[in-house]
Amino acid sequence: MSLLIPLYVHPAEDPGAWHRLVSAADRTWAVVLNPADGPGDTPDPAFTAAAGALRAAGARLLGYVDTDYGTRAAAGMLADARRHREWYGADGCFLDRVSAAHGELPAYRALVRELRRQGAGPVVLNPGVHPDPGYARIADLVVTFEGPWSAYVSAFSRPDWTRRHPPERFCHLVYGVPEALAPLAVRTAAERGAAVSGPVTGELPNPWRGLSPVLSGAER
Repeated sequence: MSLLIPLYVHPAEDPGAWHRLVSAADRTWAVVLNPADGPGDTPDPAFTAAAGALRAAGARLLGYVDTDYGTRAAAGMLADARRHREWYGADGCFLDRVSAAHGELPAYRALVRELRRQGAGPVVLNPGVHPDPGYARIADLVVTFEGPWSAYVSAFSRPDWTRRHPPERFCHLVYGVPEALAPLAVRTAAERGAAVSGPVTGELPNPWRGLSPVLSGAER
C-alpha cells in the first residue's frame, strides 16, 4: 500500500492524528509537512517534534511548497524548500498548485533541476489534473487527480500517454470519500494507473485535516 499523506492540521490542534500517523509511518509513501502554507517564517517547535518522530519511525517527509500555478519566483520556492530541509529535516518537496500547461514546463523543469541539485528528493508535482506529458518526465511522482469522490467516480478519464509510465509515477488524491469506501478508492486508483493514493473523508475548504481511514485503520 502506497499512501501519500498530506495532514494539514497543527499537531497541537489534533495530536491524536499525528500520533496515529507516527504509529503507521511504515504504511506511507510519504508525509507532506505544511506548517503555514509552506514552512512559515520561523521554525514551529510542534512541527519540529512531529517531523522528528516521523523520521524516527521511518517516514519520508516532503516539504509543502506553493508554486501558484507558475507565477511565484523561483527564489521564493527554493527558499521554502531550504527551510523545510533545515528546520524539519524534509527529504523532498511537494510542489502544489502546479500548472498543467506546456508553456510553463521549462520553468518547472529548471526549478526541479535546482531542487535536486540542492539535495531534495523525491520531488512531487501536484497539478491535480493530467498535465502536459512532459511533467511526468521531470518529477518522481505526479498527482494527476485531486478532487471529490463524486467526480472521481463519474468524470475521471485517463489519457493514453500515462500508460507509457509505471503506475508508481502517479498519485490520486480524492476527498469526500465515504469512510467505508476508502479501501475501494485505493483499489480504484491502482486500476486507473496510480500506485500512490490518499483518500480522505474530509471536504473543502480543507479536506486534509484528518487521516485517511485506510491509514488510521477505521475500515477494520
